[in-house]
Amino acid sequence: MENDNTFIRFDWAIKHLLRDKANFEILEGLLTVLLGEEVKIKEILESESNQEDEYDKFNRVDIKAENSKGHIIIVEVQLTRELDYLQRILFGTCKTITEHINLGDRYDKVKKVYSISILYCDYGEGDDYVYVGDMHFKGLHTGTELIVRTKEDGVIVQHLPKEIFPEYYILRVNNYDKIPDSPLDEWMSYLKTGKVNEDTCTPGLQRVREKLRVLSMTKEQRVAYYRHLDNIMVQNDVLDTARTEGREEGFIVGKAEGRAEGRAEGRAEGRAEGKAEGRAEGLAEGVALEKRETAKKLLLLNLPDETIMEVTGLNLDELALIRRN
Repeated sequence: MENDNTFIRFDWAIKHLLRDKANFEILEGLLTVLLGEEVKIKEILESESNQEDEYDKFNRVDIKAENSKGHIIIVEVQLTRELDYLQRILFGTCKTITEHINLGDRYDKVKKVYSISILYCDYGEGDDYVYVGDMHFKGLHTGTELIVRTKEDGVIVQHLPKEIFPEYYILRVNNYDKIPDSPLDEWMSYLKTGKVNEDTCTPGLQRVREKLRVLSMTKEQRVAYYRHLDNIMVQNDVLDTARTEGREEGFIVGKAEGRAEGRAEGRAEGRAEGKAEGRAEGLAEGVALEKRETAKKLLLLNLPDETIMEVTGLNLDELALIRRN
């Protein structure tokens, strides 16, 4: 049973609730803590990349907003691993830049873009839970940073390249495993657990406690919200089960075939060599079988090919062959 201190998960709220101007303070709080400066959202913008199908449980969710400085901020929630995720967010920032400049405009109309990815899936390797990427031009020999002049409102001003080029923030929610001791940690804790301290002073989280209580949802909203949670649980369980069953089946088949081939070759070429080769070939076949069986299960769920290839290590041709069979 839900209690009055149960809060709506951020990945659902960002798609259904945070577009409302009355709730801007929640998103502004996260952005202020993450970017290290006060952020005020001027408006929520529409984009060709916005996803509207609430029943697509593997969908990413995004918000595109313009802040009071005229910068564009993209916030995406990613629920499943994607093979070419870095390429996709690069494409997203480039597309956003071109969406907000007209043909014939001067280049001083190019807007600064922040791309913020909140990942509820395992992605990449590293010992941190927040990663930042920006653009620096440094001297090859001196190490000094390049300072450029640009035109703003008819005035020539100096900038570092990072003040002009896109910045990327990747929040690996699953990798957060500590007791919160900073505003950013409090946000990471909420993103992962849905819990907020009663006495929090962190920007945005006070509004979470006021605006995102599960008990304040309508009956229709609650039904949709629980369906979303169930879909995520099923998705994660299926992926984990597919990996586990694939490994177990591969190991059993590989071991059996390895023993059989080992005995046959051992009689012909010598017991020692036969066992070694049999085990090696059996293991290889077992691993291959594991990948095929895992792919079959994931294909039944209509997962994207990129996700299946990421999980199994198969290539597109191998996946097409399994689908035909």
